[in-house]
Amino acid sequence: MEKSLHAPSSKDELVRRFTLDAAGMMGWLAQFGGESDGGVTRLLYSPAWQQAQSALKDRMQTSGLNTYYDEAGNLFGRMGGSRAEAEAVLTGSHIDTVLNGGRYDGAYGIVAAFLAVIFLKEQYGQPLRTIEIVSFAEEEGSRFPLTFWGSGNVTGLYSASTPPEVCDSEGMTLADAMYQAGFGLNRYQLGRRSDWAAFIELHIEQGNILEREKLPIGIVQGIVGQRRFTFEVKGESNHAGTTPMGYRRDALCGASEMIMTIRNEALSYGNPMVATVGKLEVVSGAPNVVPGCVKFTLDVRHASDKELDVFCSNLLNKLERIAESSDLSLSANQWMDAAPILMNTELTDLLQSNCKSRNLSFKKMYSGAGHDAQLFAPICPTAMVFVPSHNGLSHSPAEYTEPQDLGTGIIVLMDLLYSIAYK
Repeated sequence: MEKSLHAPSSKDELVRRFTLDAAGMMGWLAQFGGESDGGVTRLLYSPAWQQAQSALKDRMQTSGLNTYYDEAGNLFGRMGGSRAEAEAVLTGSHIDTVLNGGRYDGAYGIVAAFLAVIFLKEQYGQPLRTIEIVSFAEEEGSRFPLTFWGSGNVTGLYSASTPPEVCDSEGMTLADAMYQAGFGLNRYQLGRRSDWAAFIELHIEQGNILEREKLPIGIVQGIVGQRRFTFEVKGESNHAGTTPMGYRRDALCGASEMIMTIRNEALSYGNPMVATVGKLEVVSGAPNVVPGCVKFTLDVRHASDKELDVFCSNLLNKLERIAESSDLSLSANQWMDAAPILMNTELTDLLQSNCKSRNLSFKKMYSGAGHDAQLFAPICPTAMVFVPSHNGLSHSPAEYTEPQDLGTGIIVLMDLLYSIAYK
């Protein structure tokens, strides 16, 4: 007879257990690359990164999991299933951080996966499907100018046998850093695989929606698409004292009006549309010179490709009209067009059902940030779950999630793993 998932432990009992275990393990992992202000710096292939991966490997092995690396340095912990022919379920996140980042981003998904799998192993023994925990080598792009190096090796975006020719800030190539850390030397198997039944990623929200709405769980419907542009506004540099206001072709004034138009258009469009001008450069600017050239960036995100098309098209027309009315020229260079990625509806429906059975409130939402899950969604059923982030802060030593929320997230992950791998 099949064991009942909910019989041995109530939700409250599980929250207490996982809250304590998660808090302890998060603190343990944060010591690798820990900074004096509470932040963590764990860059790809750095000594701190190597120490963290090695410590995780030892902990997985001690807990009875079979462990292995791939050529890129992704670490896996495997609990074999009784149906050897069945595809495996993969769960985890990334081990690297930004410079002086927080201890939760990425690391929580790995810790949660470990605790959930070990609980299932203790409570129910061998699953039908193999479950694998993954600690991806890299996601952030903090040391080298590329992202998703870890999950990209598993999904075929990259290969450790032919690493991109990129360098860090000290001039070291990705290949050399990989070799020095002991990877990319044909000691391990290449990472690309297609035998996944599902990929599940538990992550902190990195935003403030769940906390503001006092909800413990976010069930991610998809990851938003992104369009990024660089604009150049050209007018005429001239003397600040001798050029009357009505005769000026002030590029900064024109760019300022454009930036406010971008903000107002995004506000009027409504959620989940967001538009951000993150960088502004006044070329050859000086206190006593009418600005003749301004460059600024634009980042636009939405869950629908169609809505992105409409918004960007209408916005570009409005910016052109502003330039014309001020006797300015405007050029636009679009350098990113990342399509939205949808999560698997069967898995998101299962997450909702499991949350309801646990009497857990949740919100269906979209991720405004990129995650490893977006690389898996095109190749296997993929799901993401969020837990709240205090004040929405992330990539900062102030990054924090309440211990009880960490524990609740692990319950949701465990329930989904049980539904997929044990039934």
